Amino acid sequence: MDELARYRGVRVIAAMSGGVDSSLMTALLRDAGADVIGVFLNVWDYAREDVSRHGSCCALEDAYDARRVADQLGVPFYAMDMRDVFRRDVIDPFIADYESGRTPNPCERCNRFVKFGALLGVADQLGARYVATGHYVRRIDDEDGIHILKGEDAGKDQSYFLATTRREQAERIIFPVGSLHKDMTRELARRYQLPTAGKHESQDICFIPAGDRIAFLKRQGAEAGFREGDIVDTEGNRLGRHAGIAHYTLGQRKGLGLANGPWHVVALDGATARVVVAHPEDAMICRVEVGEFSWLRRPSADDGLTAKLRYQMQPACCQVTELENGHLELCFEKAQKPAAPGQVAALYHGDELMGGGIVVAAR
Repeated sequence: MDELARYRGVRVIAAMSGGVDSSLMTALLRDAGADVIGVFLNVWDYAREDVSRHGSCCALEDAYDARRVADQLGVPFYAMDMRDVFRRDVIDPFIADYESGRTPNPCERCNRFVKFGALLGVADQLGARYVATGHYVRRIDDEDGIHILKGEDAGKDQSYFLATTRREQAERIIFPVGSLHKDMTRELARRYQLPTAGKHESQDICFIPAGDRIAFLKRQGAEAGFREGDIVDTEGNRLGRHAGIAHYTLGQRKGLGLANGPWHVVALDGATARVVVAHPEDAMICRVEVGEFSWLRRPSADDGLTAKLRYQMQPACCQVTELENGHLELCFEKAQKPAAPGQVAALYHGDELMGGGIVVAAR
């Protein structure tokens, strides 16, 4: 509460998803004396989907739960229609990526374009200085400006998904639960008697609540992702056939059905409908080219940097070089598992998130 005292009397938009994290966040801000307005983002028409259980972020049940929490806490509440923005900036790129052989990260795009893009516009309309989210990320302000750090709970840290956030966006975002561990979040939610205290978390993509990515892509008409093609090695030798590149992800080794394995998927070519595989020792990479990079803080010359190319990856030491085309090249000290175009590359100095971008190529 001491950390949140600075927001007393300040208008803050609480991005309420209907889960326990954003519910507690709203309660903490209210008790800190902030002028809180709860906002739920309606991003997808769930009437199209067979939603058979709770836990799908931003689903109909979540809107109901968010409103219940806001009513209990006595804060104003609005449900905002963001379906067109979400379709344009998240759904359509997600489909296009799977058709082309890229690996999308829809949560990153939602944060960048919807939660920290369109929602800041809503904050301006409502006269709010900040937007608060339930991400497990910490923010520290000092004479050098803002610093975005990993969440205190290493098992729940979500800084990776904020890597492409622009600095001017980050300056207006706060993370009230970032210093808590998940078990404490639930305990505090129980003390507040919040109806979401025991609500389970979904591991699914929010707009695919049943978890069936292939069925979703087919319903959305992603035909290019389901063209039959060849499975080849890195020399172009044909090893087998496949039913569409959308069935595969970079680094995949199970379900390939190839002799003389093990094999790892190392490339997906949407233009030729080819799946390229290699033996594990040939699948590792040392260099990654990253585009669309946003610096939250530029490192000094002696700052040691690490990078994550996947959410579950342990940060690995790397050297960073700026290329003539404006991209960055990450050169890892130790070889890493394959990285796919479309994945997020997040750069860190210790626990501080320095920035991030989108993988363009890896070798």
